[in-house]
Amino acid sequence: MKLVRRITSAVPDKLASAVLGPIPVGRDRALGLSERLAAATSLTSSLEYLSQRHEMDKGGMNDWDIAKDSVAHANPLLRRVLDIASGRRTTTALHVTRAAVASAMLLPGRSPWRGAGSLFLGATSALLGPRQHYGSDGADQVATLVQLATGGARLVPSPAAKDALMWYVALQSNLSYLVSGWVKLLGPDWRDGSALPGVMRTHTYGHEGMHTWIRNNPRAAKLLAHGVLALECLFPLAYLKGGRLTRPVLAGAAAFHLANGYFMGLGRFATAFPAMHPLIAYTAAPRTHPAVAGRDDRALPAALTLLAGATAAAGVTAVHRRMRATEGWRTSRVLTTRHGNRLQYEEMAAGDADRPVFVLAAGLLSTSEHYAWISERLAYETSYGVITYARAGYAGSHRRATTAYRLTESVDDLVDLVNGAVAPHRKVVLVGHSIGGELARRAVTHLGDRVHGVVYLDSSHPDQFHRSTQQRVTGAGLGSTFTSMSRALRLGTGALLTRPWWIRELPAAYQEKVFAQYADARMWEAARREWAALREDFEAFPGRLAPIEGVPALVISAQRTVDRDPEQLLMHRELAEAHRGAPTETVVVEGAGHDTLLINSRYAHQVTDRVLAFFQNLDERPRAARSTRSVTLRKEASR
Repeated sequence: MKLVRRITSAVPDKLASAVLGPIPVGRDRALGLSERLAAATSLTSSLEYLSQRHEMDKGGMNDWDIAKDSVAHANPLLRRVLDIASGRRTTTALHVTRAAVASAMLLPGRSPWRGAGSLFLGATSALLGPRQHYGSDGADQVATLVQLATGGARLVPSPAAKDALMWYVALQSNLSYLVSGWVKLLGPDWRDGSALPGVMRTHTYGHEGMHTWIRNNPRAAKLLAHGVLALECLFPLAYLKGGRLTRPVLAGAAAFHLANGYFMGLGRFATAFPAMHPLIAYTAAPRTHPAVAGRDDRALPAALTLLAGATAAAGVTAVHRRMRATEGWRTSRVLTTRHGNRLQYEEMAAGDADRPVFVLAAGLLSTSEHYAWISERLAYETSYGVITYARAGYAGSHRRATTAYRLTESVDDLVDLVNGAVAPHRKVVLVGHSIGGELARRAVTHLGDRVHGVVYLDSSHPDQFHRSTQQRVTGAGLGSTFTSMSRALRLGTGALLTRPWWIRELPAAYQEKVFAQYADARMWEAARREWAALREDFEAFPGRLAPIEGVPALVISAQRTVDRDPEQLLMHRELAEAHRGAPTETVVVEGAGHDTLLINSRYAHQVTDRVLAFFQNLDERPRAARSTRSVTLRKEASR
């Protein structure tokens, strides 16, 4: 009986030690496991690309003639290197070599050559990243991180340097899980459990069987979503009390990535993220454990000190950028609309009292500064009045409305701006880019004969989601992008943002302010709010535009927009046709894209020339009509 009691009491202890406690993995073993899992990721990646070489052909998803636009503003030497590496034969040779090296890395051994192999895989992955933009995912970036760190750790002779590199990957892993979890937690869709069924029903990442199970077991599905949140938000618990929770935390994370691979088709996730886990196990074990005896942990306090400094710097940067984003210009003024929104606007030029005033409405995730090339020419080279403004939530404009946002709110704001900022006797020309074009179209019916004309710049059309597959596909992920960016920026990551290439296309005086606006969480949140309302509004569109009587219209399309989606050109023509009993014109600006139509100086000047020519012709028509009428009267009098 005593023997039975001892066995019975020993079982829970053995079970606890199997489930709880540190994972005894030494430095060399941790490096070996990590580099092999990362090599398996690279092998899978290269084999996938070799099996889909047709995507590199002309018009394919990875056609370099198109993909290289993403690095058009990079360093000339880097562009040259990428051009060489992105030739079809060179790319194929690199992937074949990568597959061979990755296969060799799966073999046992501790040779320093393994370090060279990991560095080769990591470097070539980074080199081929721009070439194979479509088809890559976060797994490739994680594998590259692991390979560069483990490759360096294999080659450096100092044990302290090896441990520093291993700590670097472990800390990066903790940070990635933490950020992912807390960003999810900020949104209601993960808290209420709706995110998981939403993902599983999509065409790209969904799984029919899993979606059916979620639909039939909503409570279990909600618990599963909350479990994912808890795993990511509390991941550093793996280091608690000498690593007692390392086993369950890493087991949960590995199971999560295996599920991603199976249910979402993200096969490389099953090896890429777990490639960081051996390094977490190595750094989480207490230094008293024989497996990690002699480990150098100086990297941890150094990293925490750097993190504290970076957090303080990020806070200062965020405050500075918020102030820069919201402050006005010399010409800025503020107007309160019927909804209580405070709009910041710029009267760039008063113009002649008898000439119309151009009122420029920006697109989604855009402000008045995006019109810089056009607005400055109109203000300084013509006698028209010019007013630009930011919608509520953008730049220095604040949304004070307490009701749920609808597009009608922005339409009302635009109408109130015209009535409050433009003298009652003066007419206006409404200019709208993208969603701004749709707001201008709707504002016409409220402003009546105050509208001298409308200019649509690559405008949205309320039927675009019904008629354009391209718009449906592109728009499907925009909402989540806006949400993710808004949440990430609210966590203080704005200091990590790099300046997008397109900002350098704007006049120099505007670039700093536009970048500050781009890094402002308020702007992304406003874009998310507007995009959600726009989709709901457009989905309910009955299918026919209401006629607009007697208001001239100029419709300007970007060539790249209509080339990519010919249905857009038809919808743009319908915008012009809706204006009845008045002159209309449709124009396509060759070479221009949806955004470069405004921000690129060459295209923006072409747009301005077209606008001025159109309204100059309008002004001359009444004079020509009066001249013709006087000639007719003289002829009748001579009779």
